[in-house]
Amino acid sequence: MAETGSREQYTIELQQKHDRLQSLLGPFNAPDIEVYASPHEHYRVRAEFRVWHEGDDLYHIMFDPQTKDKYRVDQFPAASQTINAAMQKVMALLKDNPVMRRKLFQIDYLSGLSDELVISLLYHKPLDDEWRQAATQLQQALSQYFTVNLIGRARKQKEVIGNDFIIEQLPVNNRTYEFKHIENSFTQPNARVNCEMLEWALKVCGAPERDLLELYCGAGNFSLPMASQFRKVIGTEIAKPSVAAAQFNIARNNIENVDIVRLAAEDFTAAMRGEREFTRLEGINLSEYDFATVLVDPPRAGLDDESLKMIQEYEEIVYISCNPETLSQNLTRLCETHTIEAAALFDQFPFTHHIETGVKLVRKPA
Repeated sequence: MAETGSREQYTIELQQKHDRLQSLLGPFNAPDIEVYASPHEHYRVRAEFRVWHEGDDLYHIMFDPQTKDKYRVDQFPAASQTINAAMQKVMALLKDNPVMRRKLFQIDYLSGLSDELVISLLYHKPLDDEWRQAATQLQQALSQYFTVNLIGRARKQKEVIGNDFIIEQLPVNNRTYEFKHIENSFTQPNARVNCEMLEWALKVCGAPERDLLELYCGAGNFSLPMASQFRKVIGTEIAKPSVAAAQFNIARNNIENVDIVRLAAEDFTAAMRGEREFTRLEGINLSEYDFATVLVDPPRAGLDDESLKMIQEYEEIVYISCNPETLSQNLTRLCETHTIEAAALFDQFPFTHHIETGVKLVRKPA
């Protein structure tokens, strides 16, 4: 699966994605699809590489998905310019450092538009005090060029030199939001297209006197910007690190009308219907909310039947999907009660078959 190519190739492949999505949305009378293209280079803010030891040499490698053959990677045009610059510096400093390079088998990079970095070094050995001292020196050397944090990972071991996160800065509608992006947690891979996705969501909905419910809210990627267009926002997320990051992000951005609860979407559905009570909802009176809109960004499997039934009760639905096939399946149910008012293709993953989609649905008149 290619990660980069020419502008001409990108244009052709993006049109193919548009045509595929149009065919999947066609049965539901969707309007014209807005297309948000990606830069064809330097679009990924995350990258993972295996490490190859060859005599005194040391370098990043990847594997061809068809042949499974390894190939050397000194530069990776798909990744951010920050990652590309760091790749060269890291390898130059590791080659002659026997403590840091011994049993090293993988390097992961997390960057952002803020140009901060977390570099994770994965080992087949325990990490001891000698490693920590060498890693601290490596972090100091790299800090001449970058705002950088190092993480060492080994079996049942995680050593952090600095922080295990970056503070990302996302410009959305003339406001810059700051987000804690934690190493090894989900973040949007294409920061610039993510900003356009957020601006699209803000454009297609908003009820300033009413409230928004977001399911699968993660670290608040949508919740925080959407708070500017709703009276109150409540988001649900099951992953504990993401919930902690969301709480940090709310405080960091001085936002006062967002609550995040650590519940699965299915459990929140049960709470909304009064079928169960949850201690994690203590202090939150769901009867005080006047939800006009629900935003969902589910995993590739899409929404389960109970969640589909629940969101059909809302006037507006904003559905962000990373799998157009399961989106199409879910729309078969949702379009019994709602019509698609807006649709968009966000090309988060250039030069792959993956499609990120947004649809905004409104309830049909009674």
